[in-house]
Amino acid sequence: MKEIIECVPNFSTSDSEIVKAILDEVRGIEKAYLLDYTYDDYYSRLVVSYVGNRDSVLSAAINTAKKAIELINMNKHEGQHPRIGAVDVVPFIPIRNVEIEDCVELARKFGRTLTEECGVPIYLYGEAATKPERNDLDWVRRGEYEKLEEMMKKPERKPDFGSGSPHPTAGATITGARQVMVGFNVNLGTSNMEIARKIAKAMHAKKGGLAYVKAMATEIPNKNMTQIGMSITSFEKTPLHRVFELIRIEANRYNVPIVSSEFCGLAPLKTITDAAQHYLKIDNLTEDRVLEIAIQRATEKG
Repeated sequence: MKEIIECVPNFSTSDSEIVKAILDEVRGIEKAYLLDYTYDDYYSRLVVSYVGNRDSVLSAAINTAKKAIELINMNKHEGQHPRIGAVDVVPFIPIRNVEIEDCVELARKFGRTLTEECGVPIYLYGEAATKPERNDLDWVRRGEYEKLEEMMKKPERKPDFGSGSPHPTAGATITGARQVMVGFNVNLGTSNMEIARKIAKAMHAKKGGLAYVKAMATEIPNKNMTQIGMSITSFEKTPLHRVFELIRIEANRYNVPIVSSEFCGLAPLKTITDAAQHYLKIDNLTEDRVLEIAIQRATEKG
């Protein structure tokens, strides 16, 4: 079987013309396959997912980053999601016939290239982190873009590649390697951000919530709603139904209804089957029992 690596870069934009220009860079790389993209005004953030082999994924990462640096001016950017640059974070993820170490090396190559060719300082995170604290995106993003120059002057915050000063319009970029994670958002029937923040705090691992969950509260303008945006870094150890039920319990405390939920980006099939097994009480539900998966695997053998 051929190797498959996923890349899920996050860009600080919701401008449809800039989005198209970035996506066209992925489409222009042979053997790079665009899977999904999402963006909105309240986060002002574009999340892209594509796969390929080592060469095609790296080329797509470099080309999309260069296009974003060309078109995005962080001095004019406003959005509710934490960020430090036009190209905020670029994770490489092993999917098939590659190891996490291969993705670490890709992140380093990407970081060195972006610094050398565009002058953007780079922080390595996740499995590529050079110091334990840099494993955590929250630590790297502390102060966000607005305080980036001030934060970078601190000796412990010297970037892994590049100078100790932000790019004048693109800020800095975080890159690294990680395993597959789940972006899961729950929309609440209240515009009260104080309540939403309390619920997000109850979910966030470092604030006493569920292990492997990061959560933040966001206002959704014009819809009289707020959103709990979450990253679940180990969906097998903290399954989706456990996350959803805790939000339900916390929302009930404040008499707030859950309006809807959504995935940010693509969701692994196991998150769906685990949720179905839990709520429908299906015995022995595995990916092999899904019709489309069974057909795909049978035809691949042929």
